[in-house]
Amino acid sequence: MTEAAGSVVVGVDGGNSKTDIALAASNGALLGAVRGPTASHQAVGLVEGLRRLGELVRQVAPSGAGSPDGPVADVGVYALAGADLPADFRSLRSGLDAARLSRETVVVNDGAAALRAGTRLGWGIALVCGAGVNAYGRSPDGRVARLAGLGETSGDWGGGPAIGLAALGAAVRARDGRGGRTALERVVPAHFGVRRPATVTAAVETGRIPQERLDELAPLVFETAASGDEVARAIVERQSEELATMAAALARRLGLTRREVDVVLSGGVFKGYDPAFLPDLTSRVRRHVPRARLVRVDGPSVVGATLLALDMLSGDLVGSGVEARLREALKAWESR
Repeated sequence: MTEAAGSVVVGVDGGNSKTDIALAASNGALLGAVRGPTASHQAVGLVEGLRRLGELVRQVAPSGAGSPDGPVADVGVYALAGADLPADFRSLRSGLDAARLSRETVVVNDGAAALRAGTRLGWGIALVCGAGVNAYGRSPDGRVARLAGLGETSGDWGGGPAIGLAALGAAVRARDGRGGRTALERVVPAHFGVRRPATVTAAVETGRIPQERLDELAPLVFETAASGDEVARAIVERQSEELATMAAALARRLGLTRREVDVVLSGGVFKGYDPAFLPDLTSRVRRHVPRARLVRVDGPSVVGATLLALDMLSGDLVGSGVEARLREALKAWESR
């Protein structure tokens, strides 16, 4: 679309644990940003998810901007976890159109925003590893490939919950003699204020500890691996191999195996403290894509969705000055 003076965009990063919204002017100036609870239709249902999105978008709009139920932006890009199947895109797009939050509405998988957040090239591969795991790729000629990202039913393994579940299982197996001894026997139950891994299992089975809370164990697994624990290291290496396999699959499908390509890392799991993780992942990816450059997203992921909206507004990748202004403002916002 053609950029007009005073144009405004909204970018939405809707994850499985939180929702970030950013409102920006066409020159990259941040007009407002807000963080709220998850609006994932998979987690809270379509109606409630759309209600939360609408509430958050209107919350970030400047006071007195437009009518109470009219668009607050010219372009809105909604990068939503769980936007996986064609039916997901249809229902989300229909609901957002009805909400009239932006004059033009685009729904993308969160991998598309992660890729834009990590590279200015407009193409490459994004690995998303947070509350879930997925991968997204785009070739220089605009072809797109991604994985189903539906969890165990589509052959996926990884992300915080899977790492946490693996840690609990390893702790129980170590304690009852089926597995190797590991510091996870102590670390896992201590996190939940109990002494025995089996007590955590019982609490999860009875609902006293929601299974979603196993996500909290992921950083502890990385820390335990960094201390030299072989069992924790095996879990971290399994995650590394899964991510490398995802990157390799998309690189083959898009003809990128011999290209210099940015592989963008986005999601909370990549913030885990383990100095060996990134070098190990880099080595595994480069077995398949020798010239890959692994890049961590610097700043909040919502920058990717907002940049995609600005790109649409300008008809091409926005200028480096506009992009730098937005990135700097959103980093400052997140660090407050």
